Amino acid sequence: MFNQIFFKYVAAYKGLPKMAWLLSLAILINRSGSVVLFFLVLYLTSQLDYSVSDAGRMLSVYGLGSLAGSYLGGWLSDKIGVARVMIISLILSAIGYIVLCYISDPWVITLVLFFVAIVAEAFRPANNTSMALVCSPENRARGFALNRMAVNLGVTIGPAIGGFIALLSYSLLFWFDAITCLAAALFLFLIFRNIEFTNVSKDKVNSSQLKSPLKDGFYLILLFILFLTGIIFVQLMNTWPIYLKSFYNLIENQIGILFAINGIMIVSMELPLIHTLERKSTLKIMAVGTVLFAAGFGILPLSTTYWFAVITVIIWTLGEMLIFPLVAGLIANRASDDNRGQYMGLFSFTFSLAFVFGPVLGSWIYDNIGPHQLWIGSGVLGILITIGLLILEKFQSKQ
Repeated sequence: MFNQIFFKYVAAYKGLPKMAWLLSLAILINRSGSVVLFFLVLYLTSQLDYSVSDAGRMLSVYGLGSLAGSYLGGWLSDKIGVARVMIISLILSAIGYIVLCYISDPWVITLVLFFVAIVAEAFRPANNTSMALVCSPENRARGFALNRMAVNLGVTIGPAIGGFIALLSYSLLFWFDAITCLAAALFLFLIFRNIEFTNVSKDKVNSSQLKSPLKDGFYLILLFILFLTGIIFVQLMNTWPIYLKSFYNLIENQIGILFAINGIMIVSMELPLIHTLERKSTLKIMAVGTVLFAAGFGILPLSTTYWFAVITVIIWTLGEMLIFPLVAGLIANRASDDNRGQYMGLFSFTFSLAFVFGPVLGSWIYDNIGPHQLWIGSGVLGILITIGLLILEKFQSKQ
């Protein structure tokens, strides 16, 4: 049995190009310090004495900025190149995080968060496009899974360390995030400054034959479904830590460990899992993942023990692993080489849109309807998303 598991791991990693590994290493460096967003709501409520609703509105402004950043990053990736976009994004993000730790006026915080969102979220479509460029269509899903493995290994390290840093000083969190942004930018500059990204699939088409993603009906429906999924997902950085602190009586380092459990599971399990499932129906697997993802949040009110919180994290993490790397590969393969930046930009734009509405909606429900009702509603929304994915899968099979 152990030999079979070992060979599954080996098979999952085989065939991925060197450039994919280097890109993922850059992300690992950056994400190992990505702690500000995870603890921002706690910082605003516990250190600056803002209400949950006020903090949610500020976080939604980050979502507004990320809308612009997602579109800008995708457009610039097709114009000036993915490496330049990623490096500039990281440098400007570092500056923004340092500024954030020295301000307390709500309007200034809101303005700086908007700026940080634009520059930070421009990184995402550039990174997704670069991974699609260096991987063949056959292994793009695994390439995105490798990317997510790097992200989540960083998330395993970052919030776990960040929880302890927050107990010492929240200001150090902002500096920690900024330094890792600069380190990742330096790594990208040194490694990729003399390298041109070229597409290995060579499926170029004439510009007159390009199909705009805005005219791709299947793609637009899929984005709407992902937007609803993102509404649930964004609660991890909004109402989820507040709920754990208020009802489970957890402190920052315990919440950081829960984030770390999510990261450890993704690092150890996701890539072999995706390799095993990559030839099966993507949308059906995503539907199963959505059930698990929503259930992990929907059962939160059933207990208030730390170990129950761990169980919920395990459940929604399993769902997360069955949704996001597969859908990224599906979208990358649906695009052509000449407009992949636009496709990936709209993909990122969708989650940015969820970041606009998710915090406001989640915090409003939390304050006005009830914290427990928020998670029950998340479970119901997950059922609706699952039905939507299954309908879309039938539509895809008829195309």
